[in-house]
Amino acid sequence: MKTANDMIQEKGSDILCVSEGTTVLEALKQMNAHKVGAIMVTRGGKPVGIWTERDLMRNTLDEAFDPKTVHIEDYMTRDLIFAPHTDTVYNLMDKFLGLRVRHLLIEKDGKTIGMVSSGDVMKASIQEKDGELKQLNSMVGWDYYENWRWRPDSK
Repeated sequence: MKTANDMIQEKGSDILCVSEGTTVLEALKQMNAHKVGAIMVTRGGKPVGIWTERDLMRNTLDEAFDPKTVHIEDYMTRDLIFAPHTDTVYNLMDKFLGLRVRHLLIEKDGKTIGMVSSGDVMKASIQEKDGELKQLNSMVGWDYYENWRWRPDSK
């Protein structure tokens, strides 16, 4: 079964980041250019927060929110949620559903090695199910059913 580490290896470990002091508008431009829904906020190269499209939706209700002037650290989510690199697809799905988040940072040996989204995990889950279905189909093919005959017990 695929693990978080496998998913990071497939998709790459690059995390889109901005440093504190960046305006929300600049972060949005980078997110849009890279077609992602979240951006990591760093201080001295270390993650200190995350800002997502969900945050944008919530922030726009604040009258003082002007993406051109506000700094991302004033609106980011500071409580980062990490998952170990050994978590399976199903462990990650449980975390996304239970914690009601869309992004998890993946840790290995105390270091952040990447980030997975709920979409990444959904894709991996579908691939897992597809593989299971192919395996089952290879074990029991139509030949089994087409050649089956009822044979009464002989007494």
